[in-house]
Amino acid sequence: MSEVRVEGVVKGYRQGGRAVAALRGVDLSIEGPTFEALMGPSGSGKSTLLGLLGGLDRPDAGRILLAGRDIAKLSERERTLLRRRDVGIVFQQFNLLPTLTARQNIALPGVLDGCERSWLDGRVDELLELLGLIGRADHRPAAMSGGEQQRAAIARAMLFSPALILADEPTGNLDSASSEALWRTLATLAGEQGATVLMVTHEAAAVAHCRRAHVLIDGRIAGTFEVQGRDAGDVASCYHQLVGQKRP
Repeated sequence: MSEVRVEGVVKGYRQGGRAVAALRGVDLSIEGPTFEALMGPSGSGKSTLLGLLGGLDRPDAGRILLAGRDIAKLSERERTLLRRRDVGIVFQQFNLLPTLTARQNIALPGVLDGCERSWLDGRVDELLELLGLIGRADHRPAAMSGGEQQRAAIARAMLFSPALILADEPTGNLDSASSEALWRTLATLAGEQGATVLMVTHEAAAVAHCRRAHVLIDGRIAGTFEVQGRDAGDVASCYHQLVGQKRP
């Protein structure tokens, strides 16, 4: 599932009595494994697009293809299984169950899937080691830092080695040091684990860790630029140039 293709995707919703066009014909192509960013002003449709890529909703028009499979045509159960096994989703809110330890939270999708216990225990240990959480394995979320909780959430998303990981403002609740560490972790998942990571963010420092950035404005892709070799200042300049071209 390393190839992601979005073709002419349209999505609208109602806000009060008003119709809102969140996406107005989005075209996007990502060849993985890679670490890429989705940028844009507030209200540009970034989270809506990420939700569609994760099978949380269906587009009103257009197609979303993951490894050639049109996910809009999947049944509700098939989309649930897609999110559990094939697409990992990481949110700004960590969404860890407060009564479970880090180990138990990471294992939860496998428990729900009926995985063999020996495989599950081994895979959780592997992820705890990979994400530097071995020493926190038996701690509940309240006893963990924000960065540790978000790494546990990433480990949970990685349980079935999904080819696609979607991260929606994953460092929005973290301090600068924890944010930097998390961006490096996501880059490692793309580089060493062979995953495609697409991250929604407004932070140029985050995008500086990515390979490419796609800029979404008013529900359309305004442009894409290569990031490798650019620092945060260069990223911000490229972004504002694209935003400025689309403003009156």
